[in-house]
Amino acid sequence: MREFTVATRRKEELVNITSFVRQAIQESGKMRGICAVYIPHTTAGVTINESADPDVVLDILRGLRHAVPENLPYEHGEGNSPAHVKASIVGPSVSVLFEDGKLLLGTWQGIFLCEFDGPRTRRVWVQVVGE
Repeated sequence: MREFTVATRRKEELVNITSFVRQAIQESGKMRGICAVYIPHTTAGVTINESADPDVVLDILRGLRHAVPENLPYEHGEGNSPAHVKASIVGPSVSVLFEDGKLLLGTWQGIFLCEFDGPRTRRVWVQVVGE
């Protein structure tokens, strides 16, 4: 297993972590298998989506803000309830296949850490399983 950290800069942002995942696969020495990307946080998530057009990540954040507004009468007293809800919607992990030591992502796809309660330093765990 590999661990790396990501320092987020804003309250909400999507950070492309694809290069870190590629590096973990290379360092594993495995040529084919599956790679699990997981974060141990309750106010952040991981997703796969388009990485070519930066407007896509802005639209994802805008859509989540619309779906999970700040001004609901949340019970949780820390003030970050929307971040917990968004993280539950997105989820804490993704799994990606790899072949010939390369991630099998679509042409435009990237792997993103989704920050909903930043800025913070987030841990990312990558488990590479294969041969």
